Amino acid sequence: MKVAFIGLGVMGFPMAGHLARHGHAVSVWNRNPEKSARWAGLHAGHVASDPADAAREADIVFTCVGNDDDVRAVTSAAGGVIGAMRAGSVLVDHTTASAELARELAAACAARGIGFVDAPVSGGQPGAENGQLTVMCGGSDADFARVEPVIRHYAKACILMGPAGSGQLTKMVNQVCVAGVIAGLAEGMAFAENAGLDLQRVIDVISKGAAQSWQMDNRHKTMIANQYNHGFAIDWMRKDLAICFREAARNGSDLELTRLIDSQYAEVQAMGGGRWDTSGLFARLRANHGKR
Repeated sequence: MKVAFIGLGVMGFPMAGHLARHGHAVSVWNRNPEKSARWAGLHAGHVASDPADAAREADIVFTCVGNDDDVRAVTSAAGGVIGAMRAGSVLVDHTTASAELARELAAACAARGIGFVDAPVSGGQPGAENGQLTVMCGGSDADFARVEPVIRHYAKACILMGPAGSGQLTKMVNQVCVAGVIAGLAEGMAFAENAGLDLQRVIDVISKGAAQSWQMDNRHKTMIANQYNHGFAIDWMRKDLAICFREAARNGSDLELTRLIDSQYAEVQAMGGGRWDTSGLFARLRANHGKR
């Protein structure tokens, strides 16, 4: 297929690379042209002059940018992909954004005879690089059927959750759960350390039982080493949680625990850790213990 990929950040760069390696004709655009040039130096593909240029001949256009405003800038604004896409093509948005935006884009695409799938991802940079992402989709059965085989090039799971917006709603559930798990892991590890236990031996034991989690398996070593310059940034998590809080206000959900964890992330930002991985909550607990 001819595909376009808009946004070559830590996720989009390897995702677009998987598409090129699987034989698709890929046209890329990034607001920092140096990233586009670097991508083209590693993969066969075309560097577009703007989003519209990338999308003009594409069967599927993928976007993976920062937030709702960033998505609008590359899709529905002047020079965006929607105005350039041909009827019968499909827009897939991998950005973690609001469900309202997904429905807005679905309507804008439908007016031009274009399909739309909101498809936020989970699995972080390692998942993108290794082709092991989990993709939560919202859209019609027909649009999903067209894009799912292509998304599979970088996904271990790709599931249609319902109509447009359902993918974003599912990603909100994911972020609420992740926040709770990583906060619990940080508190448990801090408790173990303050009790004088060997942290690695604690993890070796409890990771074989009911406390096991992806966060425990993949983050405990860097947490013990106080290394956080990797992974999913706290700034990004707080952006995602703000979306969750707005949706919760609409649907009447009580996110009491998540709001507490969000306030703890704000403290880590104040420590200068906004770009740290979300496991940086452990650094906050260590710092607070040292102040006592």
